[in-house]
Amino acid sequence: MVKKIFTFFNTEISGLHEAAYLLAFSSLLSQVLALFRDRLLASSFGAGVSLDLYYSAFRIPDLIFATLGGIVSASIILPFFMAKNDADKQVAKDFFETVFNYYFLSIATVSLVVFIFSPYILRIIFPAFYGTSQFGTLVMMNRVLLLSPILLGLSNLFSTVSQAYRRFFIYSVSPILYNLGIICGVIFLYPLFGIAGLAMGVVLGAFLHFFAQVPFAVSKNMWPHFRMPRTLITRFGSIKKIIFISIPRTIAISSNEITELFLISFASFLLPGSISIFNFAFNLQSVPFAIVGISYSMAAFPTLAKHFNNGEHDKFVEEMSTSSRHIIFWSLPISVLFVVLRAQIVRVILGAGQFNWNDTRLTAAALAIFTFSLIAQNMTNLFMRSYYSRGKTRVPLIMNLISSVVMVASSYFLVHFFNHDLLFKNFMECLLKVSDIPGTVVLMLPLGYSIGTLVNMVLHWFDFQHEFPSYSKKVLRTFFQIFGSALIMGFVVYISLNYFDDIFNIQTTFGIFLQGFLSGLCGVTSGIIVLILLKNEELLEVWKTLHHKIWRAKVVGPDATLN
Repeated sequence: MVKKIFTFFNTEISGLHEAAYLLAFSSLLSQVLALFRDRLLASSFGAGVSLDLYYSAFRIPDLIFATLGGIVSASIILPFFMAKNDADKQVAKDFFETVFNYYFLSIATVSLVVFIFSPYILRIIFPAFYGTSQFGTLVMMNRVLLLSPILLGLSNLFSTVSQAYRRFFIYSVSPILYNLGIICGVIFLYPLFGIAGLAMGVVLGAFLHFFAQVPFAVSKNMWPHFRMPRTLITRFGSIKKIIFISIPRTIAISSNEITELFLISFASFLLPGSISIFNFAFNLQSVPFAIVGISYSMAAFPTLAKHFNNGEHDKFVEEMSTSSRHIIFWSLPISVLFVVLRAQIVRVILGAGQFNWNDTRLTAAALAIFTFSLIAQNMTNLFMRSYYSRGKTRVPLIMNLISSVVMVASSYFLVHFFNHDLLFKNFMECLLKVSDIPGTVVLMLPLGYSIGTLVNMVLHWFDFQHEFPSYSKKVLRTFFQIFGSALIMGFVVYISLNYFDDIFNIQTTFGIFLQGFLSGLCGVTSGIIVLILLKNEELLEVWKTLHHKIWRAKVVGPDATLN
């Protein structure tokens, strides 16, 4: 039995179809487990101090991973490793070993320094917790979680070997194991070790993420050995190019992490549970982003690069136009559904145990605000791929930095304005139907995030339009068609909710699910009818795709830059 499992893990996926289907399925399963993970956390702790500490403790380890882990991303290492491995396996092993040693030495040093100075660093980042009984817990959890960027970075590095040999099952199962580790932490380790068990669960997940890659690397004689610093100095030339290539990407990712760190720091000054509300809503809105935005940008990236490198600029713009139109086709209706059905979505997924009705309403309101920027997130992701396909990394980096500054500044201003302007506060609370509950100021953080994201999209769009003037015409026509049908769809969903409210018992999870599901189904049906009457081009393309035999399609492999 064990032999069969080992053989299955080490099966080579030779075809693009099989690899794409396997990765797509594992991504979906990972998203489902992530939602189940959040439901466990919400039901066990509610939106309160414990989860605030838990999410706050993630910020520094995540920043370390984004900064140093990006250097050993498979998207950077893989081309170099494969070229060397095809020429000489010993050279490839020496190269892999050098990368391993430099990464481990750098991240272990940084993590050790942060471990020692955690109380001082966290005092600066989260002054609201300093001097309280929770500060010691925050320091302890942060120190435990410092193991996770080391393990996840090593996992990313070792996944280079499994991907080079097309062992995609090993690569795809790692995120699933990561979420399973966190779930085990909630179910088994928390009862034994208290809140420290949650951090231990994350480390367990990171270890499983890494360990899944190890057996195959060992079987290919790619297990690295530690080298003396003198040896590493002589080998620096072999990885110098990798470091310079990874710098723009690393800065861009780090800027996003720093922005989130600032927003979480702002939330720590608000009522207990504000950090939890922010994170739950952010995780929920990330699901359609992963499904729509990342999927289309991944599919478009290789074709965009091919057309541009071949000098086929008209085809390049057409590919961008098609991808943009379909992102809009899916993003606008999903945004409307999330806004109108926000309470049903949050209650079904998170509403259990300690997660009460006030937590549900605040999270639902935050989700609605985040969702307003969904189309901007998806479009920005596509625009960034278009720049990368042309070898331009500087422009999106600058735009990301500008949007990060806008996010932080607008969030700070909105929180201050909300607290000092009663008219604005009453307007926002009435608009989002949260007038009678405390802690509504936290909603200004997702609003600031959405403003920054919209600015990012506008900057990318204007710059792209300036370079390719023919881009926007068809895209804007699609936008107005989908926007009109989405408004009608939202109205039908709203009416349907009131109708099904009298039919189902919405005091139960199943009743809320049926109310939301059937209302959404009515809305989607009405939206499709409107698009049929408008003879919408994107709807026809989707219909043809669904009726085309998928195994005859030319499937594009996954984009390694997401690692």
